Amino acid sequence: MKKKILKIVGGFFLVIVLLLIATPFFLKGKIADIIKNKVNNSIKATFDFSEADLSLFRSFPNATVTLNDITLINKPPFLGDTLFASNKVTLDMSIKELFKDANEPIIIKSLILDGPQLNVKVDKEEKANYDIAINDGSSSVDTSSTESGFTLSMESYAINNANIKYNDLSSGISFVISEMNHSGNGDLSLENSELDTETSGLVSFEMDSTQYLNKNPVQLKALIGVDLKENKYSFLKNEAMVNQLALIFEGFVKLNEDNQEVNISFKTPSSDFKNFLAVIPAAYSKNIEQVSTTGNFTVAGEFKGNVDDDHIPQFKIDINSDNASFKYPDLPKSVRNVFIDTEISNNTGIVEDTYVDIRKLSFMIDEDKFNMVAKISDLMGNTKVNAKIDGKMNLANISKAYPVPADLNLKGILNADISTAFDMASIEKKKYENTKTNGTLNLKDFEYKSDEFPNPIILKSTSVTFNPATVTLNKLEGATGKTDFDASGTINNLLGFMFNNENVEGNFNLKSNTFAINDFMVAETATGKSGGENGSPTTSTEEKIKIPSFLDCTINASANTVIYDNLTLKDVKGTLRIKDEKAILSNMTSSIFDGKLALNGEVSTKDATPTFAMKLGMESFKIAETFKALEMFRTLAPIAKILQGTLNSDVQISGSLNDDFTPNLSTISGNILAELMTNQIDAKSAPLLSELDSKLSFLNLEKLNLKDLKTTLTFEDGVVKVKPFTIKYQDFAINVAGSHTFDQKLNYAATIEVPAKYLGKDITNLIAKIDEKSLENLTIPVTANIGGGYTSPTVTTDLTSGIKNLTAQLVEIEKQKLINKGKDKAKDFIGELITKNQKATDSTKKKNQESAKEVIGGLLGGTTKKVDSTGKTDTAVIAKKEAQKEVAKKILGGLLSKKKQVAEKPKDSVQ
Repeated sequence: MKKKILKIVGGFFLVIVLLLIATPFFLKGKIADIIKNKVNNSIKATFDFSEADLSLFRSFPNATVTLNDITLINKPPFLGDTLFASNKVTLDMSIKELFKDANEPIIIKSLILDGPQLNVKVDKEEKANYDIAINDGSSSVDTSSTESGFTLSMESYAINNANIKYNDLSSGISFVISEMNHSGNGDLSLENSELDTETSGLVSFEMDSTQYLNKNPVQLKALIGVDLKENKYSFLKNEAMVNQLALIFEGFVKLNEDNQEVNISFKTPSSDFKNFLAVIPAAYSKNIEQVSTTGNFTVAGEFKGNVDDDHIPQFKIDINSDNASFKYPDLPKSVRNVFIDTEISNNTGIVEDTYVDIRKLSFMIDEDKFNMVAKISDLMGNTKVNAKIDGKMNLANISKAYPVPADLNLKGILNADISTAFDMASIEKKKYENTKTNGTLNLKDFEYKSDEFPNPIILKSTSVTFNPATVTLNKLEGATGKTDFDASGTINNLLGFMFNNENVEGNFNLKSNTFAINDFMVAETATGKSGGENGSPTTSTEEKIKIPSFLDCTINASANTVIYDNLTLKDVKGTLRIKDEKAILSNMTSSIFDGKLALNGEVSTKDATPTFAMKLGMESFKIAETFKALEMFRTLAPIAKILQGTLNSDVQISGSLNDDFTPNLSTISGNILAELMTNQIDAKSAPLLSELDSKLSFLNLEKLNLKDLKTTLTFEDGVVKVKPFTIKYQDFAINVAGSHTFDQKLNYAATIEVPAKYLGKDITNLIAKIDEKSLENLTIPVTANIGGGYTSPTVTTDLTSGIKNLTAQLVEIEKQKLINKGKDKAKDFIGELITKNQKATDSTKKKNQESAKEVIGGLLGGTTKKVDSTGKTDTAVIAKKEAQKEVAKKILGGLLSKKKQVAEKPKDSVQ
């Protein structure tokens, strides 16, 4: 019997277990549909998740529902914005809740959010992206808390690693809580209960582009009394930590139908001056528990009033310290006579009426004293500032009394006596005449070290005078690295720059004995995408220069020496206009390479790739030094480096710059008009000229005359095109034209009209037998085609057409000689025939005429062959043609003879 009962009980439990295992598979799809339908029918947004899991074991007898990859996407007017997202949301509820219809409310007992992201936005028209509830009856399902939706009857909840962003464009407020963890325990199903909560996170707060908090750590432990009937939440036992400052507070928040009622007060639990150090970020206050202090520091305040669309709570916050001091144990000096009397208040509940009154703020280090009083009213409206600062401070003592960052190493003596009164509306409208700023600031022997500069900046003497409309820089004398500078000028809108994000507008005069550009270039580490082992990123060091975007000024500059990379410029003068990340150079002159340089142009760093456009006038530049120092010129005219002497040139060039402000040669375009003033060539140093010399035996390249040579180069897309030009050589010319690429691939042709007298003794003797006078004007064209690379050129010559031309010229000369000689003989012979045979018979006349025709035809070199009485060709004619062929052969042989053969008789053959 017992065994039977045990079997029945065991079978029952087995059925229950099987049901618990099987039920989730049947209900899983239903749960997902119910949740999506309930939420989407209640909001003007799109709620979704990737999957829903159901477990009946994890929190039995409750069911656990897990939603993965949740998103809540806005509809217009914030279409596509993600209002909420979470990696996972876990809900615990009674099993019976799973069997309810879609129109019945579901009671949730616990809620856990993992990695939630909340992104709240308010646009300039004050429309909020969280306003998504449907309350106009348009929903197909009743959304009242008693008939549909979810009912909170929770015992616990937790939010893990959350990020909350609030950005209000209408008020200029940005609030961020990152790495937030929050949890609460309590039975919210009761009408009156207590909720025990813990919160931690990093808080950032910005208003009107001013950062007040930047990831400051905040912790809060709060026991909150919950009265659901009155919608009232009371702070029963609470303690907060802002940075390391402890605060205790009490009071309540009550949610009414039309507003929220607030009544909260807070204060520091002690008056120890360490409370002041605790307000400062931990990175700057460091080990405050070891700091010895005297005096007190207290913070106390209250918020009281109603919150609605037009009002905030009235509040008052008092910060006070009376004759306090502190000293860090590892620093030699102390900060003493610390007085703080500050109030932050709002007495009306109107946000614009918030004000800050710094009635006193002063401290001393050694015998140096700093004082400040200020009143800032209408903080959220047309902010009005009335302040005065005066004091003397040895800046080196700051690091001896306070743990400043290691890279902030200040030195110098500061004297200031400045008073100012202004309102933001006048500044925003640039009505600086409504502001009143007066006083002086002097700084001597100031030294500043930072990773932003390669060398310390030393200001030997600085004097600034503040006037109502302008700030006058009377003197700014300093040095950094090799650079020294002495500047003066005016700033027209310092307040606009400080408070309204305006550019610095002004005019300055800058003088320098030595100005080294590299002193203002910083090595930056950039991470590459590949290149390391196993595809790991590699780092490379690059030097970058960026023209500051906030500068809108004109600088009249002069410097005895400017050093840029490997260039040294002397007597530099000109005007520099800086605006919109662009530097415009006007009337810039300098001495370089023993010549004069005139420069006009601009450089822009506004885009990701810097660009430039320049016009340069170069007068009497030493050619060798210019092309040795400037890579761009070596690329445009590689052969120029062998020239000795000077050049004049006008250059127009534009393109992109590398990060170190050197031209990116693959992007440049422009043109150059160059005039050479030289007659010296180092031909042995040029592979191209050596190759030409070996191919053309009659040419001695060291005797080329380049003086007063003018030529034009154009360059674009990596190709340099040379406009045809002529080089003088002895008593004939060489015509050159072609192009080359930036990687020095050559494509040129040199055409030379070579006088026959340079072809060798044998050729000239042969030609002289025909006519010595014709030798002076007889030329042969030789074309040299130049290809390959500059360091390994290829030269081919075309002599065929030249030989044909020379042969034709010789034949024509001989032909003309015979024609002229034949005409004379024919004239005499015909006259004699006419005289002696006037009475001859008609047959005799005809015979004589035929005889004369044959003589004239032979003299004129006609095609009629002369035959003797036997019918054979006249051997004299054949001999004459053979002589002409022999002349052509000897000419061709002379042109093709090697240079060595010609060199044996230099005086007779080659000049």
